[in-house]
Amino acid sequence: MSFTASDVKTLRERTGAGMMDCKNALVETNGDMDKAVDYLREKGIAKAAKKAGRIAAEGLVESYIHMGGRVGVLLEVNCETDFVSRGDQFKELVHDIALHIAAANPSYVTVDEVPAEVIEKEKEILRAQAIEEGKPEKIIERMVEGRIKTFYNDNCLLCQKFVKDPDKTIEQLVTEATATIGEKISVRRFVRYEMGEGLQKKNENLADAVAEQVSAMKK
Repeated sequence: MSFTASDVKTLRERTGAGMMDCKNALVETNGDMDKAVDYLREKGIAKAAKKAGRIAAEGLVESYIHMGGRVGVLLEVNCETDFVSRGDQFKELVHDIALHIAAANPSYVTVDEVPAEVIEKEKEILRAQAIEEGKPEKIIERMVEGRIKTFYNDNCLLCQKFVKDPDKTIEQLVTEATATIGEKISVRRFVRYEMGEGLQKKNENLADAVAEQVSAMKK
């Protein structure tokens, strides 16, 4: 059974889930609207989406130090109640996100945080690359938009694949935790420090080194 963009919109209105989650649900259920609703509920996505409008003013500020003090992260993640913020599951989530930031080195939390001038500069570079590659003018803009999505996936925390489980994004990790814990959870802000950052020194990629250590921890 096929489905249209209108079906995706209808499913979103019925469940409050994100557009991509709704599209995936319809793909998984061959376009059956009722089954797609059930699919989202089973995954906890619809339940989590309904909590999106709540106020999350409690939470934790997590500090994470890696590689003997060479990389450090301060992260604020919010929830709705102090009770949840003191729970082991919430603490583990916050710790995992801080660890991920140390390894993946994102620049922003969400796509909306990326300054317009940064996006325009990136698009200029991508257009120049497409022209250099000899791509037809009529497809360059589509290519640029596609490559901008890759930029978001590389630089925005919620879009990045979770280093401990690349089958899910950080946004999906937070959504699952929201559904399981039963409260709205949101990543508010973070700062990442890398020893010697901005100074002239031997060329090292500490993010790659952290990622290797994270990978070793999973084995």
